[in-house]
Amino acid sequence: MHKSGFVNIVGNPNVGKSTLMNALVGEKISIITSKAQTTRHRILGIVNGDDFQIVYSDTPGVLKPNYKLQESMLNFSNSALTDADVILYVTDVVENAEKNADFLEKVKKQKAPVILVINKIDLTDQPKLIELVEKWKALLPEAEIIPISAQNNFNLDYLLKRIKDLLPDSPPFFEKDALTDKPARFFVTEIIREKILTNYDKEIPYSVEVVVEQFKEDNKLIRINAVICVERDSQKGIIIGQGGKMLKKIGMEARKDIEAFFEKKVFLELFVKVEKDWRNKDKKLKEFGYQPE
Repeated sequence: MHKSGFVNIVGNPNVGKSTLMNALVGEKISIITSKAQTTRHRILGIVNGDDFQIVYSDTPGVLKPNYKLQESMLNFSNSALTDADVILYVTDVVENAEKNADFLEKVKKQKAPVILVINKIDLTDQPKLIELVEKWKALLPEAEIIPISAQNNFNLDYLLKRIKDLLPDSPPFFEKDALTDKPARFFVTEIIREKILTNYDKEIPYSVEVVVEQFKEDNKLIRINAVICVERDSQKGIIIGQGGKMLKKIGMEARKDIEAFFEKKVFLELFVKVEKDWRNKDKKLKEFGYQPE
């Protein structure tokens, strides 16, 4: 008998959802930084075995939206509740359990089985963890609670076993050699965005979107032209840096990671363009894949 199902990873920002997704998939599918709102899309990572296929879905951290881009991000998280066969609600040992009561109420109402994953247990001790487990039992009485450390691969084998147990009997949804539903260009934009998140602070990373305008691949080389879109002229100057220094640094770091991802030489050209207030414009959000066409 073959089992298949959608296992959707939800929770507040910065609890380690993307780290967990990458650990479960065994590949770096989602970008990871210490900043909230790093993940903006629903990203699928597919794990195949002889008798199973798990389709993991990483989602943006749940937050109260301040602009249209964040509304779209919250829609991705809400939709992940309704089409899940198994819900992984990820929390950690430092966040306030009641932080997002509205979303928690939605999780409670779902018919799909919920596994409450307490991440980063390496940052606490046994008595505090027991206390935390009791608190979560009261908040989500139906959920099965599994403490883990995604970064240290602790208890992930048991989590995987429980996920497989809960999967419905079903043929695979994707080809058995598929790793994700996203095209190559998507990973290029995410890698460049990751470098912007780690090299700039304050508002800059959140005002940026990356668009791949050219992706040409031959036997030896991939040629990529990408545009970094910002909201204001002043941000364009910061991204480029004095004498183009910062843009060169971003380009060099991104190129190395893109080469590692595709296992091929890459020629990467980056440009910067101002798209005024794109985070609040439906047309731009559609263009960038945050809203349905």
